[in-house]
Amino acid sequence: MLAPLLLWAVLLQWACGRSWQHCTELRPLDVLAELLPGSGAARGARVLQAQGLSGLQLRASRPRALAFPASRLFLHCDRFPEEFSIIVTLRVLAVPTKRNEYIFTLMAEESPGVLVGLRYSPSKLHFLFWSPERSGGWQNRVTFRNVSLADSRWHTLVLAVSGQSFSLSVDCGLPKDVVVETPFPPSLSVKRASFYLGNRRRRKGFFTGLLRQLVLLPGADATPRICTAVNYKATALSIPAVLQDVPVKAVSNEVLKYPHGANMKVTLGSRPPCTKQEKAQFWFNASRRGLYLCDGSAWISMLEVKQRLDYVEEYQDLVTNSETMGVEVFTIPRVGLFAATANRHSPPGSAIYKWTDGKFVLYQNIPTYQAQSWKYFTIGKKIFLAVANFEQNDRGQEFSVIYKWSHRKEKFVTYQRITTHSARDWEAFVIEGEAFLAVVNHREGNNHNIDSVIYRWNPSTGLFETNQTIPTSGAYDWEFFAIGPYSFLAVANTFNGTSTNIYSHIYIWLSGSFQLFQSILTFGAADWEVFHIGDRVFLAVANSHSYDSRIPAPSNFYAINSSIYELNITAQMFVKFQDLLTYSPLMASPSPLTALSTGGKAMKASWQLTTSPPLAAETGRHLTPQRAPTCSTPVPRSPFPRCSS
Repeated sequence: MLAPLLLWAVLLQWACGRSWQHCTELRPLDVLAELLPGSGAARGARVLQAQGLSGLQLRASRPRALAFPASRLFLHCDRFPEEFSIIVTLRVLAVPTKRNEYIFTLMAEESPGVLVGLRYSPSKLHFLFWSPERSGGWQNRVTFRNVSLADSRWHTLVLAVSGQSFSLSVDCGLPKDVVVETPFPPSLSVKRASFYLGNRRRRKGFFTGLLRQLVLLPGADATPRICTAVNYKATALSIPAVLQDVPVKAVSNEVLKYPHGANMKVTLGSRPPCTKQEKAQFWFNASRRGLYLCDGSAWISMLEVKQRLDYVEEYQDLVTNSETMGVEVFTIPRVGLFAATANRHSPPGSAIYKWTDGKFVLYQNIPTYQAQSWKYFTIGKKIFLAVANFEQNDRGQEFSVIYKWSHRKEKFVTYQRITTHSARDWEAFVIEGEAFLAVVNHREGNNHNIDSVIYRWNPSTGLFETNQTIPTSGAYDWEFFAIGPYSFLAVANTFNGTSTNIYSHIYIWLSGSFQLFQSILTFGAADWEVFHIGDRVFLAVANSHSYDSRIPAPSNFYAINSSIYELNITAQMFVKFQDLLTYSPLMASPSPLTALSTGGKAMKASWQLTTSPPLAAETGRHLTPQRAPTCSTPVPRSPFPRCSS
């Protein structure tokens, strides 16, 4: 019976030595805070400020006054952690050549050896530890070279220790890694040991700089936790309260008092000069709500409100007739701001809202048939609103409608019906003073390879008349844009009956009609959008998904790159600039929400738009695939090449 009990006792002792989890929680242990009472600095130390931060200056007259028992940190057992990080924030003055100064040491009362310690010289940092496994014990030193700390600036060090590996990061820079033959001991006893700050229990090698942070973090590399702030040198894992530079609130309406009694002056108003005479003085910038400190040459930001980005906040909920497929926001002069929603169900159709008393209110209902989008445009003084209907009406007729604003009735009235086939989008534009309106026909029955139509305004008849038809494949969107004297029209082809991996086309206006300029391979293209950055012209396409009935569909075919192309003047074509990973997008706009301007107030409005992938229910149909076009000779009178199908 005695043997099992003895074995149990040996195993228990071994477990306490090998596993530090029983000693304390894996939480930061603030070594510096143990030396400081809550009301201020300890005897033998005082609080000073430098470069806007507070630190502890240690006095060399009484080294033992800067010590405390290790048992105050290691509450549950007397073992130092096997794996840990030491975090130090300090400001070092110029160090004489061949001199070492100690940041801290951990020493047993009965031994002059250093159990754990950290010291530095002009260009080196040394980590000291004791190896009890050797006969009589042995002092070990791990040296990190080319570590420059003596520049009178604040630095944050993170030393991570694990077995034979030692890693040092200075101000979150690239770590310096050292691997040694002797590992850090797994069961280093700290019984009857004490921490000494800034010394090794004697005056020689006393620390002459300022200490702001000294933390022991068991069981982890603290670098990821430290290196997240903007100001790495001033980042903190645990700072004693007396060094946190937070003013103590006065009991009455007195001026705020600082715990260390520093002589501070805060300047208000416009930016004052910052010279050696104003060094360590503060300036409060009321317009930016920021507090700045003069370092003798420039104002350093100490506390500044982060610049607010263009956040979108919910302003109003609109209950629409049914699922909203698109929104068109427009202003009618001397009437007001309106928003037209394209609603799926019919009846009741779609609605037009007017901005009234700080919100949108229902203004007019219009019968539509699975409306996809609205397009607002003007011709002279005439105001129009065109709807793209996707389905037939209750009499089996399929057409989209152009409405005209009636100033007498103060509402939109039917102006012209145009036969369309599952219309998705209208695009209005002007070329050489003539008005055009282009419709995207998506499919006719099960046939996706049909013509989309460009209409020209006839001033004599006051109607839109067919000007040109362009072959499209399950098209979703037109995008018109002009570059110098040249006009372009891009179509987003989505599905040809068997595949979404097809060519979309860019057309150029020449001799009274659009001619093929360039073809780009797209994958269920849902939208084109042109934008400019300076003098550069970009064209973005939203690819919805990759599908081909002849091959098995991948499990992630909605995760696909959408692409941005840039116009290359030398090559006279759009070339790929960047791919962006997207998940079945429906728009490629740089600003996907509809922007509003109401009485000087900038707003953004959004409705619940459909997010179902284009043609999700259609890609099971089988029709003849489209032949990819090829490029041929340049078009006469044009600086751009022409492609033919």
